[in-house]
Amino acid sequence: MKKSQDTAATPRGKPPSHAPGEEGESAVLAAIAAMPEPYRTMGGRLHAIIRTSAPVLAPRTWYGMPAYAHNGKVICFFRGGDKFKERYMTLGFNEDANLDDGAMWPVAFALTDLAATEEARIAALVRKAVG
Repeated sequence: MKKSQDTAATPRGKPPSHAPGEEGESAVLAAIAAMPEPYRTMGGRLHAIIRTSAPVLAPRTWYGMPAYAHNGKVICFFRGGDKFKERYMTLGFNEDANLDDGAMWPVAFALTDLAATEEARIAALVRKAVG
């Protein structure tokens, strides 16, 4: 089975990162554009929220998903429900996100809609994640 460029493993077993800047932005926008509705619209909103809330994060793709990295480490990502035949879009945070809250905290969220309440919560989570 042929792997796509961004999921091919490097010698250390990690997916290669995309260069920051325009190349990463273009790759993320292409990944969002390839999503079926309603995930494409939600993905566009998530992209705008993340870029506005944490401009320090560099967009890139990670295992084919839109992702946002700081110092080369993916902090957050999202995927449409079609990727794993789920009924919701997933917004996830990796271990380098500063979301620790005691001995237990969520690292992924299911999204079926993006209203003002969810957008505000996502913006706050993203800001905290890079905090």
